Amino acid sequence: MYEMLKNVHFMKNRKIYYTITVLLIVVSITVGCIRGWNLGIDFTGGTLLEFDMGKQVKISDVQNVLSDQNLDGTVMYAGQNNEDIIIKTSDSLNTDKRSSLQDAMNDKFGIKDDSLQSVENIGPSVGKTLRTSAAKAVALAVILMLIYIAIRFMIKYGIAAILALANTILLMIGFYGAFHVTINSPFIAAVLTILGYGINDTIVIFDRIRENTGGRAVNKSIAGLDATVDESIRQTVGRSIMTSLTTVCVMIPLIIICGSTIRSFIVPILVGVIASTCSSIFIATSLWYDIMRATDKNSPKNIARAKEKRERKLKKEREKKEIAKEKERAAKEREKQARLAERQRKAEEKRQEAERKKKEKEA
Repeated sequence: MYEMLKNVHFMKNRKIYYTITVLLIVVSITVGCIRGWNLGIDFTGGTLLEFDMGKQVKISDVQNVLSDQNLDGTVMYAGQNNEDIIIKTSDSLNTDKRSSLQDAMNDKFGIKDDSLQSVENIGPSVGKTLRTSAAKAVALAVILMLIYIAIRFMIKYGIAAILALANTILLMIGFYGAFHVTINSPFIAAVLTILGYGINDTIVIFDRIRENTGGRAVNKSIAGLDATVDESIRQTVGRSIMTSLTTVCVMIPLIIICGSTIRSFIVPILVGVIASTCSSIFIATSLWYDIMRATDKNSPKNIARAKEKRERKLKKEREKKEIAKEKERAAKEREKQARLAERQRKAEEKRQEAERKKKEKEA
């Protein structure tokens, strides 16, 4: 793997990685927003019923039963050979409505009451609580990881790692929006799992970068940093890909063999593993490199920016001095005019006094 990637320049092509991932996120999430998100019963509230039909039936026939009962819901296959049917209604059904639906199913398909395998009712308030709890759990996990990376490495590594994780989660959400996959409680568990998986992969690459750059000495200059980052990725990319492939090889049989409950948990993890591996290799390292470039005091761009800042500061100081001198000159001029006016006043008073004395003498 190392020899195959020897002539690949990862940092040189980082803008391509940014463009591809942004396009994937924007397009997939836009499709999800236009088409509508397939929120599971855990989020929207409602009733979920699972029937053992004993044979594979047409989903359209089950939909007709729902329409006859004036119920709005979705129907999907489950179980071995698709012999189970899962009905998910958007409204919570009381006992009478559930009994009426079961009777209609029994009459239509010739099944018995014990064919109803499970019933699950969830209110809208439960879905709201779940969303709030999920957001808090993700936020807490991100904060703790950022603190750990800041202590273990540097805050710049932490910022790049968290942004890469955000990219992974957005790709997972975009996948669910683009393919209209149901978002439910297992999805939240999968997101938290991928947060840990993704940060682990990123830390391995960052640790090699830190080792190859001599630790915190990279703060002094970024000269040749792109070549060092490329070399670090080449040294760890084989490990990252093999670890992800091993994980994927375990999950694919689970998706094929297991039922819908396990599948709803495995699918987002599969997408997250692939997305987090790509994010760790291409996005996290590129973001860290750009952060280092933006904060490097010795880079020509930042030197020019600092010089421009100093010149602006000196210009402002000169302007302040000119304003102060102008105010001082104006004050002196006002003082001079005041003294001149005082002398004129005294001269006028002296002249008037002389005229008064002269008149008295003549009188």
